[in-house]
Amino acid sequence: MQFIKASRDAILKPLQTVAGIVERRHTLPILANVLIRKDGEHVSFLATDVEIQIQTTASLGPGTDKGATTVNAKKLIDILRALPEGEVTITVANKKATIAAGRSRFALQTLGAEEFPTVNVSDKWNASFQMPQKQLKHLLQMVHFAMAQQDIRYYLNGLLLVTDGSRVKVVATDGHRLAYCQADLDGSSLAKQEVIIPRKTVIELQRLLDDSDEAVLIDVAGNQVRFRFGEVEMVSKLVEGKFPDYTRVIPSGYKRHVGIVRESLAHSLARASILTSEKFKGVRLTLSPSALKIQTNNAEQEEAVEEIEVEYDGEGLEIGFNVGYLQDVLGNLKTEKIQVDFGDSNSSALITVPGDESFKYVVMPMRI
Repeated sequence: MQFIKASRDAILKPLQTVAGIVERRHTLPILANVLIRKDGEHVSFLATDVEIQIQTTASLGPGTDKGATTVNAKKLIDILRALPEGEVTITVANKKATIAAGRSRFALQTLGAEEFPTVNVSDKWNASFQMPQKQLKHLLQMVHFAMAQQDIRYYLNGLLLVTDGSRVKVVATDGHRLAYCQADLDGSSLAKQEVIIPRKTVIELQRLLDDSDEAVLIDVAGNQVRFRFGEVEMVSKLVEGKFPDYTRVIPSGYKRHVGIVRESLAHSLARASILTSEKFKGVRLTLSPSALKIQTNNAEQEEAVEEIEVEYDGEGLEIGFNVGYLQDVLGNLKTEKIQVDFGDSNSSALITVPGDESFKYVVMPMRI
C-alpha cells in the first residue's frame, strides 16, 4: 500500500513534531516507533512513552485507502534528513516500510499498529480553558529552569499549574530556588485548581508552541492534562503529590531594595564564574551604597572581582549564592532593569521586575 507521497520536508515536519518524546532506551521495543495511520489523504503521526502522547495530522497520502503501521522514529527521521530535497514515497508491504526518493531505497522493519500502546485519553475533564500560544510559552519560559531534575521528591520534577478566577499561575522549584509567573485571561472565570505537569511535558511544550496569538486549548482531569494547538494534540499524565506552599516561600517586608541593570549584572557574573570550580559554584556579593561587588575564587587560590553600579543607599550586606541560579534567571528575563530585595545574609533574595507583579524569583543563599 502506498502510504505517503509528498515532499521530504512535508513528511519531516509532523514526524519531528511527535518524535521528541521517543526515548532511546525502552523496555518495549515498539515504543521506539511512531504510529502512522492513513485515512485517505490524511495521515496521522503518533508517538508515546506511555506517560506522554503526541499526535499530529497532515495531508500527505494519495488515494482513498486506509491503513496503519509503526516504524522506528529515529531511523525514519535520519533517512529523511539525509535525502536530498524532493518527492519521497513511503509504501508498506510484507512487514516492511520502503522509503524511495530518486535512486535511493530504504527498507525498514515495521511492527503491527494493533500492538502500539496508545494512552487512554480521559473523556471527563474537570476544567477547560484556552490562552494564546505565546502567552503559555512565556509562562513556561519564565519558570522552567527552576524545575528539579530526578529529585527523590518527585513532585518537584515538574511545574505547578494553578487556575484561579481569571488568573493562571505557574511555579517551579528545586528546593534551592523558586520561580513564579502569572498571566490574566480576560473574561475567564476558572475554578481553583492545582496540578503538577511533568518536566518532560513542559520541555516538549516549549519546543512545540509558537510565538503566535493562536489559541492553545487546555483540558485538565484528575490525572491527565491535554493541550491542543494547530494540528497538535498532546496528552500527559500528571504528577501525583503535594507541591510545596509557594506563597510561604516568597518573602515580603524586606528593607534592602536594589535596582540593577540586568545586562551589567549578567556580564559581570559570566566573567566571575570563569574562576568557580565545577563542584562549587559560589559567588560572594558585597552590597554597599551605589555599588555591588562580585567575588569568586577556587581551590587554586585564584580570584575574580567585579564591581557594578546599583541604585541603593541603605546598609551594607555580604551574602553568597550559587552563580548558576542567578545566571538562569538573568538569561530568561528580557527587561532592562531588575530589582533585588535582600533581608540578611541568611535569608533568601527576591528578584522581580520593577513595575511588574507577574514574575517573582526566590533564591536561597549559600555559605562561602
